Formats: sequence, C-alpha cells, structure tokens
Amino acid sequence: MTIFMHAKKLRALVLGMTCLLAAHGVNAEVTQVDRIVALINDDIVAQSELDREMKTILIQLQQSNTNLPSMDTLRKQVLERLVLKKLQLAAAAQVGINVGEDVLAQAINNIAKKNNLTLSEFRQALEQQGVSFNSYREDIRSQIILAKLQDQEIRNRIRVTDQEVDVFLTQHAKDSGSRNNYHLSHILVATPEGASPEQLQNAQAKAESIIKRLREGADFKSLAVAESDGNQALEGGDLGWRPANQLPTIFVEQVRDMGVGDISDPIHTPSGFHIIKLNEAEGEQRHIITQTHVRHILINTNEVTSDNDARTRLLQLKMRIENGDDFANLARSHSDDKSTAISGGDLGWTTPGDLFPQFEQVVKELQPNQLSEPFRTDLGWHLVQVMERREHDNTATIQKAEARKAIIKRKMEEESELYLRRLRDEAYVDMRLDDN
Repeated sequence: MTIFMHAKKLRALVLGMTCLLAAHGVNAEVTQVDRIVALINDDIVAQSELDREMKTILIQLQQSNTNLPSMDTLRKQVLERLVLKKLQLAAAAQVGINVGEDVLAQAINNIAKKNNLTLSEFRQALEQQGVSFNSYREDIRSQIILAKLQDQEIRNRIRVTDQEVDVFLTQHAKDSGSRNNYHLSHILVATPEGASPEQLQNAQAKAESIIKRLREGADFKSLAVAESDGNQALEGGDLGWRPANQLPTIFVEQVRDMGVGDISDPIHTPSGFHIIKLNEAEGEQRHIITQTHVRHILINTNEVTSDNDARTRLLQLKMRIENGDDFANLARSHSDDKSTAISGGDLGWTTPGDLFPQFEQVVKELQPNQLSEPFRTDLGWHLVQVMERREHDNTATIQKAEARKAIIKRKMEEESELYLRRLRDEAYVDMRLDDN
C-alpha cells in the first residue's frame, strides 16, 4: 500500500464519516465519541453501528438459549459480519443495484401486514422495542439489495441439467439409507481462495482442536458463535431440518454413518474445513396427492360475444349434456380452447396448483361426473366436468423437483462462500477493535 493510497483512503474516510454522522443526525462534536472500529476500502464501520448490531444479535442469542462467548469474541464475529455486509453493498453499488422508495415502502408494508399491524402500529411497535424506524427501513433496504446482488452475481449464473438431477437422486438413494431428513449444526473454519499448504494445515489444526473440545462436552452453539466462519455462526451454526437431497453430497457421506449427537471429522471443501453435528434424523416421507381428471368447454368474450352471451351459450350446452348429448363432441364443436377442443376438452389428470385458482376451486367442489355451472376466469367462461379422481403417489416427481432445488441451493451456498471470501480477501480491511 503506497503513501498516496493511504492519503486517498483518508480523504474518503473523512467524507464517509461526515456523511454517516449527518445521516444519523449527529453533530460534529460527537465525532470524537463515535469512533471508527473498521476501515473497509473507502468505507467505515462506526462504533454506533457495531453497538446496534451487537444489541440485535444478543437478543437473538438469548432468545435461542445460546451460551454466550466472551463479549470480545462476539464483538469480533459481529464486526466481521458487518464488514462482509459493507463489502457486498459496495459491490452492489458498483454494478448499479439499488432499491427505490416505492419498493422499500411496499416491502415494509408487507412485513407490517404479516404481523397483522397497520404501518403506524408497526412503527410504534419497533420504537417500543428501542428500534429506530429509519434504521429499520435502511436495514430492509440493505437486505433487498443483498438479495438482488446474490441473484445477479450467483443465482442467475447457476444451471442444473436433467443429468445432474438423475445422478443426484441415484447417489442420495444409495447414501441416505432409511434416513432422509436431518437436523444439523455446522461450524466452518474458512480458508482463503488459493490457500497455501501452511494455511490449510493451520485451518485443519484449528478444526481438529474444535472437534476435540466438542467431543469433550463443549457446547456446539457457543463454539459456533465464537469460532465459525459460516453464515449461520451467529445463529449457533444451526442449519435446521433438511432433506438428504438438500445437503451437499460430502455431508451426506458423513451423516449416513453418524449417530444422533455425533460430531464429524473435518470435512474439507474449497471454502475450508467443515464440522457437522447430527442433532436429529427422520425416515423418508411419501407424498400422496389427490389428482382430478377434468374436461371443459371455453367460450371467449370479445366485441361480438358479451359475458351474458357466453354464459347463456354454456347454459344451453349444459342442458344438452344433461339430456344425453356427448360432452366431448360438444367441446370439439364449441370450445374456444383450441389446444384441448380436439381431444373433447380433456385437460388430463391435474394436480393441485396446476389450474387457475378460480378454476381449481370450482373443480374441488364437484363430484365425479358432475357438471359445473358456467363460471368466469381471466380466460373467459367455462363449463367443467370432473370425470374421476385418484390418490397418486407423487413422491418421485417431488423428489426430482426437490433435487433440482437442492442442487441449486448447494451450488448457491458453495458459490456464496467463495464469493464472500473473495470479496474479503481482495479488500483493504483494517480492524480497530483493540485500538484505544
């Protein structure tokens, strides 16, 4: 780092600090109190930011009954999370990602509605908990920006082929045995991209030391908070319940032979050394669904055919069917749905979620062989008949869909770890927690 670069960073630092204090309504006299705890390229983390995040994390850890590490250790973990957040926000700004006021307002309104509160009540609830509404708004804006960054830089570049899905299912069928759902906890000892043999050796030694402490009875959550470089560190390393097909293959190879409560040996991947604990395990669940065989006649509305005309035509067709005319023949002659008219209006076997909500609701209320009354959807006016119903084992279809999601999730996690590590390794970061 040259003297010129230090001077440039210092000028940016002063400007950044001024903007930060102004944004929080702090006058110039407070600049000596709200000290800088980290420099990140041309940005900073102020003590007040760290204090706010510490307060939030402490509440979360206490609610989850996690034994707290020392405050110094926790403060370092929280500061590292803030540094990664700042680096991602800077990367998002570089590629032009932003969140407008309309999008932000809609997001906050949705959060308030999910809590059954008006916006005013939601704001009061936050302030009663000591949370500034403006700070909360900016936190939500940051979350949306980071999600967009992840989509743009990682998710949109991930591709999954049918062959990958088939291989994945075959492998997991062999590996998972009778247990298919796992509740895991996780600690990561990260290594930089292109780590040297010495760095790898040191990381492995640290992982083995953590494993020894865990097997001697140390609390997993506390060690995860204190030592893990994983994204779930401040949640005690809890990965929650996951089907076997949503775990990295290398994890499944370990957990299939683990008993509940066991701690794995170090698992080496490009992002570092992983330690997993098997908290609980369950067997496979079958997915049985009710499928319905449906056919319909559609009449479109336009300048010539009004809603009333369409409904009247369908009432007449319904009467003809009830008097013995064949539904399929009438569908071929009268239905405006050309894709199904040729097959007598047959929509085939439908699964919940396949049809428009209004259409599905009508179908749900019909008995086999029963005709509906004419009803309207966005496509036009329909006359529907349920031909039959069956219970269908949809496990294989769901397994394929879940396998595809699992592969995407696995690739996302792997790429996200590497992306964050790359951002961190390439950045100028000066931690100042120990400064007086």
